[in-house]
Amino acid sequence: MKGKELLKDYVFEHIPGYLMAVLLIIVANVIQSALPLVLGHFTDDLQSGLLNHDSVVRFALLLLAIGISYGVLFGLGQYQVMRLGRRFEFEVRQKLFGKFSVLSEHFFSKQGTGKLLSYVTNDVQSVRESISNGVTQTTNAVVLLLSCIFMMLAGSIPLPLILICISPLVFIPLIVVRIGPQVRKRSMSVQESLAGMTESAEEQFGGIRVSKTFGTEQIASARFGEKVDLIRSAQLFLVRLSSLFQAAIPFLGALSLVLALLVGGAQTLNGTITLGSFVSLTLYMRIIVGPLQQIGNVINMMQRSGASLERVNRLMSEVPDVQDEEDAQTLEQNCEIRFDDLSFTYPGAREPALKHIDLTIRPGQTLGIVGRTGSGKTTLVKLLLRIYEPERGSLFFGGTDIRDLSLESLRGRLAYVPQDGFLFSTTIRDNIAFSDREAPMEKVEKGAKRALIYDNIVRFPEGFDTRLGERGVTLSGGQRQRTSLARGLTKKARVLILDDSMSAVDAVTETGILDNLVRERRSKTTIIISHRISAVKHADEIVVLSEGRIVQRGTHEQLLRREGAYAMLHRLQEEGLQHGELE
Repeated sequence: MKGKELLKDYVFEHIPGYLMAVLLIIVANVIQSALPLVLGHFTDDLQSGLLNHDSVVRFALLLLAIGISYGVLFGLGQYQVMRLGRRFEFEVRQKLFGKFSVLSEHFFSKQGTGKLLSYVTNDVQSVRESISNGVTQTTNAVVLLLSCIFMMLAGSIPLPLILICISPLVFIPLIVVRIGPQVRKRSMSVQESLAGMTESAEEQFGGIRVSKTFGTEQIASARFGEKVDLIRSAQLFLVRLSSLFQAAIPFLGALSLVLALLVGGAQTLNGTITLGSFVSLTLYMRIIVGPLQQIGNVINMMQRSGASLERVNRLMSEVPDVQDEEDAQTLEQNCEIRFDDLSFTYPGAREPALKHIDLTIRPGQTLGIVGRTGSGKTTLVKLLLRIYEPERGSLFFGGTDIRDLSLESLRGRLAYVPQDGFLFSTTIRDNIAFSDREAPMEKVEKGAKRALIYDNIVRFPEGFDTRLGERGVTLSGGQRQRTSLARGLTKKARVLILDDSMSAVDAVTETGILDNLVRERRSKTTIIISHRISAVKHADEIVVLSEGRIVQRGTHEQLLRREGAYAMLHRLQEEGLQHGELE
């Protein structure tokens, strides 16, 4: 759903609520517009000597009734509009987050976190303010202007005099045409600058520990300051435009009042209109200044919110690179995985990341994947998870092309544990039970024991209820990895993928975890990606990747008997281990 359609659909869906609010505001302003007319009659009665104690009380009660009625009705109408605006804000933020959840990794690789946050904060708030204040102020201004003109005619004020007094108002459309587009353009610039500042702040906060350890706080502050300066420059220009716009409209209103005093005063002196009509005329001209200012506010607001709505519209129009086919199939519980001459190139890249991969992973098999950084190991996994879309006819699950499988069923059958497993700022229990929030404590504890993190957790004062800091900063690197591993082991998945997810644990702990995997996953498929030979040597088959190609395959023993990358890597790691022991 696009941004503009989203706004239109919301308004039409809640049209009864908006109509009720508009009706309340209309009635309130019609009542308010009677105030100068009553004061005009009071002046005429005062001048003619018709007032007595009872009539003064009657006029006072009438003015009190007008004030109370206006306050109650306008307050109810404004409350209704604001309530609907807040509900719109809530629903749009929910839909934006839903949109984020279906967009592909390629989209997020081009967008910073701060910019994405700006959509759900600054932009949504700007649009909400436009439909809330816009409805209230537009209705208020239009109705009050028309009511004032009608009441002036009802109060025996000549039409030519009214037209002369309101003639300056014809310049308002000219000002709107001249300044409005510039306000919109600059508003877009301000919103983009705010997104950049939010992104910079998020980055600086996330890297504050690095800044402190390197003693570069001033550099970080200067980088953030540059973003703030961009906002200041953009906003100052926008403020100048807005100030000019806002100043011009009250000036025109004041000019109307001057004409009322000059022309109306002259007609009062020559007896064309009564003194009461003159008082009403000047009061109406004074009241009209308010609606004129509101019109200026609304136009300014609409220009600004238009820029925000355009940004939201662009986001809602994004089409995911990876999505389900119309007749997507459900993945079988346990099936063979087959790569058939698979090649893959990242969007915008010149060279393919994977080249002619032929590989079959049988149900229940443990596959080890080794290779240098950039050899294509993680890319292979991202294609298995359909983070990126492989070419049709190159990757199959049980004979079904992966592109014909629903994303929900595919990813529901796979458990992926990356090297830098993200931990949320909640309890350890919630992090481990992430795939099943209703999982019993026994299941959570079992996953923690298999990942050899259980003993560490129970030593914390609050155990599994220990709340982690941002990104799991409360834990050490090895503890974060094992907690992430426990999350993967707790998920009911037929295929477990470990992407260098034990790189931060020591050799003894790694051996214990691998022994648990061998024992617990005999009938389930496991894919282990690692730089360390010790993590994959027990695998049923090991493939060695180099520059996106499979250059070797076999068991640990078979590969050691052959001269090649695997045997060389094994020797280097053995020598490194021996040197470490000697030291």
